[in-house]
Amino acid sequence: MRQRHKPWADDFIRENDNLFITDAAESPKCWQKVFGNDNPIHVEIGAGKGQFIRGMAEKYPDINFVGMEVAKSVIVTAGQKVLASDRTNIRLLLGDASLISKMFRENEVAVIYLNFSDPWPKNRHEKRRLTYRSFLQQYETILSPSGKIVMKTDNSGLFAYSLVSFSQYGMKLEEVSLDLHAEDDPENVQTEYEEKFSAKGQPIYRCQAAFDSKNIQK
Repeated sequence: MRQRHKPWADDFIRENDNLFITDAAESPKCWQKVFGNDNPIHVEIGAGKGQFIRGMAEKYPDINFVGMEVAKSVIVTAGQKVLASDRTNIRLLLGDASLISKMFRENEVAVIYLNFSDPWPKNRHEKRRLTYRSFLQQYETILSPSGKIVMKTDNSGLFAYSLVSFSQYGMKLEEVSLDLHAEDDPENVQTEYEEKFSAKGQPIYRCQAAFDSKNIQK
């Protein structure tokens, strides 16, 4: 979906430069220094309007959350939501996920969240899917040895593709849910899309996967 241009976005980002990171690909960060503590780092790729990352930061104050978004017009909306919560354990990263291994150090991240990612349904766009092998290679680099990928989507095609992609890469599937909301998980923090799709009766799929270094096929 085409995002509406926000002419005030650049000024908003500059005025809140303690929240926004815009140069991580050119100037890689030590994220513990960014946050000023040694708490675990969790990254959401595709933070959208910020509901999930704000909810997680409120629920888990001893974890540092980085919300990554490629669209400036979207990340500033997330910024407004984050600032309203007055949380200090959130940073918003403007950048393309295809460069994520340049933005985080090796073994620096504990969890990566992939929430309602673009399914890119056409075969010719397979390499753009965030669970394609080239992305998994980068996630493996930045995740700690015990790191996890947690994925949620309403798209059954993308979910099936991702399960196969994880398996073919040699990852371990630690959790697979075909109807997350039927399980009534009290720990689940919903995104804006999740609320929308669930209200329409669509099942929400979730899985958790980890890299198994002994079985990964290079």
